[in-house]
Amino acid sequence: MRIVLDAMGGDHAPVNTVAGAVLALKAYPKITSLFLTGDEALLRAELDKHKLKDPRLKIIHTTQVVEMNDQAIEAVRRKKDSSISRAVDLIKKGEADAVVSAGHTGAAVAATTIKLRTLEGIDRPGIATYFPTEKNLCVLMDAGANLDARPEHLLHYAIMGSVLSEYILGYKNPSIGLMSIGSEDVKGSGFTKETFKLLKASSLNFRGNIEGHDLFENPVEVVLCDGFTGNVVLKTAEATASFIVHTLKKELTKTPIRMAGAWLAKNAFRAIRNKLNPDIHGGSPLLGINGTCIIAHGSSSAMAIKNAIRVAADFVEQGINPRIVEALKEYNSQRSLES
Repeated sequence: MRIVLDAMGGDHAPVNTVAGAVLALKAYPKITSLFLTGDEALLRAELDKHKLKDPRLKIIHTTQVVEMNDQAIEAVRRKKDSSISRAVDLIKKGEADAVVSAGHTGAAVAATTIKLRTLEGIDRPGIATYFPTEKNLCVLMDAGANLDARPEHLLHYAIMGSVLSEYILGYKNPSIGLMSIGSEDVKGSGFTKETFKLLKASSLNFRGNIEGHDLFENPVEVVLCDGFTGNVVLKTAEATASFIVHTLKKELTKTPIRMAGAWLAKNAFRAIRNKLNPDIHGGSPLLGINGTCIIAHGSSSAMAIKNAIRVAADFVEQGINPRIVEALKEYNSQRSLES
């Protein structure tokens, strides 16, 4: 398994990216090569702190970094020697199997889409993020790659999200819900109504429209929405979870009695924290590109980078892209027979 890490991408790069790479090499012997793209002097300085000597680790020196205020497509065109561009080039040349980046999401989407193109039958890629609920771990898609989606894009997301849910999360015949403002099929915008018709006419396990509260009270395995809505939902949920955890911590340390109660319930609190911790899930696959790209959170810790590398390896190992192509062919074949 050959993974390339955009070592200059992220709020805490290269400190956390290098530390995460070190953790991944120690934890995953199936990784045969781990490339780090970035400023070689900075990367070697970080590696020296860990005293790591592993022949599987290779540094690809780059001279440019995509900044967060850069325009995505322009950055890919102008900064050809950036850490993310050089990382994607390794996949294009067949020297790596997957790329992991915690840097500029738009640049990662643009670089992979422009350089690798999309899978046959896919018009627009989408970010699939894992969303923890009380009963399951669902796939939320799209989480920010395609802000101007069309109904057929969400149909493709449904197919791709179902493949990811089945082969990575283990849900057989995963149920699918379309994010809207009401459960009735007459509710929603023109966009959601047209998407509803496409999904209902398919052979997918489409449950219908779902609302925001259904994410927690009556969850499905795959949640569909455009990238704008998905990104807002994801970041709102992350902020809410963080607020609750910090508020609980503050309130439970106000008095000795509360602190004693918190100590007795520490295992329960630890379980809740782990369930809500995005670092455990590592990163979000960019589905639909002719390659493997895992997008990690900008503020990723070393543990999050390590787990993002694991997600990349699992994605390749499970052959998710070939399964997506096969699922698309099956859908198109069924549609041809029906027409």
